[in-house]
Amino acid sequence: MGQTLLESLMDLRPITQDFTVSPQIEVGDVAAVVDAGYRSILCNRPDGEDYGQPAYDAVAAAAEAAGLAVRWVPIVSGQMTQAALDEFRAALDEMPKPILAYCRTGTRCTMLWSITRFDDLGGDEILRATAEAGYDMSGLVAQLERRQ
Repeated sequence: MGQTLLESLMDLRPITQDFTVSPQIEVGDVAAVVDAGYRSILCNRPDGEDYGQPAYDAVAAAAEAAGLAVRWVPIVSGQMTQAALDEFRAALDEMPKPILAYCRTGTRCTMLWSITRFDDLGGDEILRATAEAGYDMSGLVAQLERRQ
């Protein structure tokens, strides 16, 4: 499947039909997100992580004005808590689909998705889906498999 113009301009990386990840989006990207058919935006990036990064509230206001559902589950890189994983899982289950999730590079969102969907999908499916999107979750999947 080839990338759409929006995917190539914004670096959108579909993990499943209903869940796509991307690096940081801008307020001005929201209209294109709507045009691409997304119904929700899930932000996994804390405010102030990088200089010049748009605040979540600004992106959320634009998204809500455009009719999208929005949710903020900020994860400090390398500091995933069980509460944050539970919030992320709830967002995946409750938000209208398809969902566009973003963080600094898309990796954090991919890791969260992998952890929360591991029991349902298994390691092989997680690795296939994330590899097709350009993310290597082999180390994470190995850790999850050791915990079983």
